[in-house]
Amino acid sequence: MSTTTTATGTFQIHYFASASSYTGKQTERLSAPLPLSQLFDTLESMYPGIREKVLTSCGVSLGDEYVDVEGGGDDGTVIKAGDEVAIIPPVSSG
Repeated sequence: MSTTTTATGTFQIHYFASASSYTGKQTERLSAPLPLSQLFDTLESMYPGIREKVLTSCGVSLGDEYVDVEGGGDDGTVIKAGDEVAIIPPVSSG
């Protein structure tokens, strides 16, 4: 008997607004598992400069909850296969 999953070994990351502009993508899949504390380092290695220009002012959600990658990423949270992460820049209104 075999079991099949569509997201084995990957999670999906969604980029919004300036994050999407910087990466040139709206979504992509990254290898899982990935400790939450390593997310920004991983994105910085893929998109040099993104931490300073985009990520420092962004919110990050894992599933339906906002998470603190910079300050609280050391709590042992791990992004698992099949998870969804969103990079959400601040919203401004005029």
